Amino acid sequence: MKYPKIRELKEAVVSLVTPAFTSKFPGEPHTPFENFRGKPEVDDKHCVGCETCANVCPPNAITIQDDKKTGKRVITRDYGKCIFCGMCQQHCITGKGVVLSDKIFDLAVFERDKLVETQEKQLVMCKHCDAIITTDEHIHYMHNKLGPKAFASTLNLNLLNEKLQLARKEDVDLEIKDGLKRKDMFNIICPNCMHSVLIKYI
Repeated sequence: MKYPKIRELKEAVVSLVTPAFTSKFPGEPHTPFENFRGKPEVDDKHCVGCETCANVCPPNAITIQDDKKTGKRVITRDYGKCIFCGMCQQHCITGKGVVLSDKIFDLAVFERDKLVETQEKQLVMCKHCDAIITTDEHIHYMHNKLGPKAFASTLNLNLLNEKLQLARKEDVDLEIKDGLKRKDMFNIICPNCMHSVLIKYI
């Protein structure tokens, strides 16, 4: 028969006279430690729908679906798959689109569907080939980020016309009927179509 060691007896006595190390959650609210990684909360005003968070999410908890018919981008976030790594917050291009909460961390539910959240953004598509460029908010964010440098980028000519009203909408927003022409570089077209216009006419 093996007798307990002095160290083991000491630990047993200490555990009897000291309170439990774990919290009384869910009976009482739990206060997490500083910098605790809670639920990634999305700020729709600062999220531009650029797909960056979906590209860097290790467990694929964030998925993107583009619908050309409705012109919408649907962003789905499944917090049942989230590992709270913080990659979405770290790589967010606006720095404010998603922030890990320090208050919301209890995500235990009986129905997994309650852990799924969706978000919609307006798509911008090429007027010539219908290719998806990005979201409307993403383009405007890039334009504001570039500032005066946007004037040097041919890809932003349509944005300059829209934001600064350098030309009337009916003069530049033309329907493309007989192939790409030089005037179409003022339309919203994808980089491939813009490349074709520049190579052919400039």
